Amino acid sequence: MEEASVAVQDYVVAIVFGAIIGVVARVLLPGRQRIGLIPTVLIGMGSAAAGTWIARRWGVDSHHYLVVGGHSYDWLVLGVQVGIAIVGVAIAAMLARAFSTDREE
Repeated sequence: MEEASVAVQDYVVAIVFGAIIGVVARVLLPGRQRIGLIPTVLIGMGSAAAGTWIARRWGVDSHHYLVVGGHSYDWLVLGVQVGIAIVGVAIAAMLARAFSTDREE
């Protein structure tokens, strides 16, 4: 039963960290992104949840942990989450640019 509570905790934290991860991904992308803060945060949240799921499926575990409030989080899982968020923000920025009515070149 403890394994299930850890899994739920991982997803809840992934969503909370996702807001931050989305913003970090946007900052790491070069150039200007034409998407707002809310879509960026939502992409980060989805990417964090997807990153947690993918990391669990692949068995990713670096055994190096970030401890926050008595809970530990794997750095490698966080890296997977940020990587997916960067791809998600980049795709959203490309779509926003493709469907934008104001052509600023």
